[in-house]
This record gives sequence, structure tokens and C-alpha cells, in this order.
Amino acid sequence: MATSLRPYDRFAAHLSRTPSPNKDPDAGLRGLGHYERRLPAWRFRLRQRLIPLVRWETPYLARMQQLCRSQWLDTYFGLTANLGTHTFFMTALPICYWCGFPDMGNALVHMLALGVYFSGFVKDMACLPRPLSPPLQRITMSGSAALEYGFPSTHTTNAVSVATFCLYQLHLARDDYTHLTYYILQALFYCYATSITLGRMYCGMHGFFDVVFGGLLGAAIAFLQIAYGATFDAWVLAGDWTRLALIVVILGVAVRVHSEPADNCPCFDDSVSFVGVVMGIELGGWHYGRVFAGNNHDFAGRYDFDMDLLKIGGRIFGGIVVIFLWRAVMKPSLLRYLPPVYRFVDHWGLTLPRRYFLQSRDYKSVPPLRKDDNILPQAFEISAIMSRLRNPRKRTVSIGPQSEADARELIANRAQRRRDSRTSLDASKSSPRRSRRGASPPTPAIIDDVTSPSSQSYIDSPQARCDNKPLLQVNTATDPSLLTPPASDAGASSDSGKEDEQKDRELFSAVEKPRIRYDVEVITKLVVYAGIAWWAVEGNPLLFRWVGVA
Repeated sequence: MATSLRPYDRFAAHLSRTPSPNKDPDAGLRGLGHYERRLPAWRFRLRQRLIPLVRWETPYLARMQQLCRSQWLDTYFGLTANLGTHTFFMTALPICYWCGFPDMGNALVHMLALGVYFSGFVKDMACLPRPLSPPLQRITMSGSAALEYGFPSTHTTNAVSVATFCLYQLHLARDDYTHLTYYILQALFYCYATSITLGRMYCGMHGFFDVVFGGLLGAAIAFLQIAYGATFDAWVLAGDWTRLALIVVILGVAVRVHSEPADNCPCFDDSVSFVGVVMGIELGGWHYGRVFAGNNHDFAGRYDFDMDLLKIGGRIFGGIVVIFLWRAVMKPSLLRYLPPVYRFVDHWGLTLPRRYFLQSRDYKSVPPLRKDDNILPQAFEISAIMSRLRNPRKRTVSIGPQSEADARELIANRAQRRRDSRTSLDASKSSPRRSRRGASPPTPAIIDDVTSPSSQSYIDSPQARCDNKPLLQVNTATDPSLLTPPASDAGASSDSGKEDEQKDRELFSAVEKPRIRYDVEVITKLVVYAGIAWWAVEGNPLLFRWVGVA
């Protein structure tokens, strides 16, 4: 019977099988109950301790954005944010191997994989939202970034780790540069890390807490790479296949123990992709050195290619074409042939169940997937990406919830402010003498300022509509009361509760529904990205030697 349903209905039926002590619909849970019943007790308590910090910093972030906002900064921070994305690094990593910098490529792979995995692990563990919008406006050139949790900032983690490692390498090679060149490069690395870190707050994507923790995580990862990276590479290259098998097992366990989110967050997909990259790099680099490079344990010596500009161009163009062809062939093939294998394995109870992945027993085949990869774009998407880069002012400026987590935080924040308002009102009633002395009423959050005429005129201005797309304005277009706490206990009445529940449902219906994710996508991503890494360090170098561009 399950296979006769529509895919989304099958997905909903699959989620409904999750044991739940509370049978109320999610939309009526006011946000808090959703996390209480989907998270272990210790994770729920951790989130409850940290969520006030996220709410406390939101008004200050909104004020900072309002004071600093300009067309030039919108363009600058929107554009530089691309330098911290997974797509940028996945484009640069293979080029490091093909252009004579394999040591740098290996170091970047390790740091970025650790950064993406651990930041994604913490995001899905803590389930903390991004700073609330409104009052913040989110400026981005990526449509998927707002679907993730906020804490910590993966952009900041990657930028700080890469910048710290590059600064260290620059310091070691200081004698190879003139004073001017050395200080210019040093300034560029500092500017890179600073621009991405400040830009995440300016663009309304992260708060102070997110970027501070992300920066500390990035610095710790850079320290690990500096202290132990070369030793680890030598250990792998000097060993036999058992060391590679151990690495693969550890990476497989890392995928298995990745924390489960309470909302449909794509952080796990990114972590799996970079785990696959590490698998492919280690397997390909070890085998290439053993078989085709004379058992050379010097990683850099294996990729001693000709630095002729024409040959470099040929390697980059040809290598990228091969990688896109690999994914174009392998991805649909795996999505087609893996479901029967999964169903067979599921019979013996050996599946990898995750809450927001549809299990193979609940579908017959995987339809063509769109926008299912945040790491490497589809070939047909490249022209659109290049167009956005050539026209950085065509960015998305959004106001309002953009994900399920956003909507839940908006509802939970509203409920919390109503409770605070009633508590303050009760306190003032019980202390009339204090009220007569001029005690000030509770100050509403800066969220309410969004509904003011001045704020609304700014939202409707050309500066806010840079991409000429309609904005999601929950504060005015759907329900102003979502943002305005009641002045009395009237909001606690049963009628108000029913109205709130209806408004919550309307709010969730306005949020873009996440696509269905299938269980076979986990192995598909591992194989596809391990293959991409293998082509980068072994397959393409062999091809370069064969066609004469090495």
C-alpha cells in the first residue's frame, strides 16, 4: 500500500512512525514541544540553555546591519561569501594537485573535511537557529544556506582554518619573498578570514556566538594540520592496505554516528560528501604512489608536472570535464541500482536509518533529483552561477522564515515574549506602589520595529529588492501579531490559542517544503565524491601522462 502513495505522502507516513509521546500536530507545538520530543534529554537541555543567547544577540545584529547597510557592502560581502563555500573549495582542491601544489591540496582536504564534518555535527546536535528574520534581512547568493542551522558558522570555520594554515606556511617561506610581497600576502590572508567572518554577520546569516565558535574550531583544526598533518600523510604513504582499511572504517563510523537533527537540515549531506572526498584522496594518493610513481613516499614528487601554461590549462579543463562526466554517469546509475540492494539488506536489519530519509521499502524508484547537492553544481547550473558572479547585485535579500527551523524559532520566540510580558504584567499588578513610582513596562524586542513605517519603507526600497524577487514578509503580508506580543492576558485565551494554531499552520505552509531525501543518497554521495577525489589524485594524472599534458 505504501508504494501507491505519492512520494511526499510516503515520506510523511514514514515520519509518522517515529514514536512520539505527544500526538499534537507539529504546527501547534509552539516550537518547544517539537524539540523536546525529537531530541534526547541532554541535547534538549543544552539547546534550552543556548537559545536565549541567540535571541539576546539578534537585536544587536539587526542594529549593526541597519547602521552599516549599503549597496557596496551588500555586493562585497555577498560576493566574498562565495570564497567560503564548499563549491569554491571543491573547485580549487583538484587544481592544487594538477598545478604542482599537492601538499597544499592534501592539507586543504583534511582541514575542510574536519571543518565541514564537525561544524555539521554540532549544528545537528544543538539545533540552534540562525538569527531571527525579521528583524534581520538575509543577503545571500546561495539558495540553500538558510536551510541549515546557524551554530556554528561553517564558512568561518573553513576560512579561519585555511587562512591560519596559509599564514603559517607563508611564515616558513618568508625568506623566499620580498618584504613587500610577504606583507601583501599576509594582508590578503587576514582580509580573507576577516571578510568572511564579518560578512556572515552583516548578511544576517550568523550571530556573534556562531562565528566565534566557528573561528575557534577553525583555529583548532589548523593547529592539528600544522602539528600532525605531515606525520599523518607519511604514515599513510609508508604503510600497506591495512592502514587504508582502518581509515575507511573510521570514516564509515563517522557517517554512522553523525548527530540526528530535529528539523530537515542538509548538514549531514555535506558531511557525507567530504567524508567521501577524504576516502578518495587517501586511496587514490596511496595507490598512485605505489603503482605508478615508483613507490615514491614523497607526496609532492608524485605530481611533478610540466608548468607550461598551455599544459596547465589543458590539465584543468580536461580534469574538470572528466569529473563532471564521472558524476553525470555514476550518480543516476547508483540511484537506479542501489534501491533493490538496500531492500535486500533491509531484510536483515542492516540499514542506516535517518529520520528525514525515505527508506527503500517505502518507494520503488528514485525520480530525477534537482538541487540535491550543495557541494558541486550540476553542469547545466554553471552558466547561472557564472552569471550571478558577473552580476553580484543580483543577490537574494529575504525577510521572514526560510526553513522549518526558522518558522519554529519565530513561533517559539513569540510564545516566550508573551510569557515574559504576562510575567512582567503580573509583577506590576502585585506591586502597585512600584508602578506608581514610574516603573517602566517591559520593552518589546527589536523585532517589533520591523513593522514601523520607516522599516517598511526600507524593506520596499530598491536596496532591499536587489534581485527584483518578492520578499517573504511575515510581519505584514501574513500576520503582524506573529511579531507583536500582547499587552494583556487576552492572548492566553482559548480563542487566541486556536487563532495562533491556525496562523502557525499558515506560516509553515508559506515556508518552502524540503525535498524528499532517499536513503540511497548516502552511499551515492560517498561513492560519487570518493570517485571525484580519486580522479583528482590518480585518474586524471594518469590521463594527463597518456595524452601528453603532464
